[in-house]
Amino acid sequence: MKLATLIISVAAVALLGGCATSGNEHLKNQTSSTIHESIFEGVTTKDLIRASMGEATTVTFTDGGNEVWTYRYDRSVPQLHSFIPYVNLVSQVADVKSKELVVMFDKNNVVSKYVMREVSSVKKIGLAY
Repeated sequence: MKLATLIISVAAVALLGGCATSGNEHLKNQTSSTIHESIFEGVTTKDLIRASMGEATTVTFTDGGNEVWTYRYDRSVPQLHSFIPYVNLVSQVADVKSKELVVMFDKNNVVSKYVMREVSSVKKIGLAY
């Protein structure tokens, strides 16, 4: 009984400890629908975006001089077999959910275009792949 409790406890700690997030936490609970309800092309300003989303992950410029802000959020959760001793030396797999919001501003600092993408993928690492 003690051994089973120990194994379950170690597995739970390893599973929870293996999760990783990166990027802008403001995107964590956002979806395409919630973004479409809060950003309006030709209306929403740069200051409003900054107030609701924080600082952008990256800032770039188009050839025409328009500013483009990109927000990114990733969450990676290892699959269970990644915790099996010896197997994890040659094979690790994680489910990854990524969100990216790209906002382009015109010369008046108003949103001219934006897109929200959500992608689920599987990341495979190791000699077995």
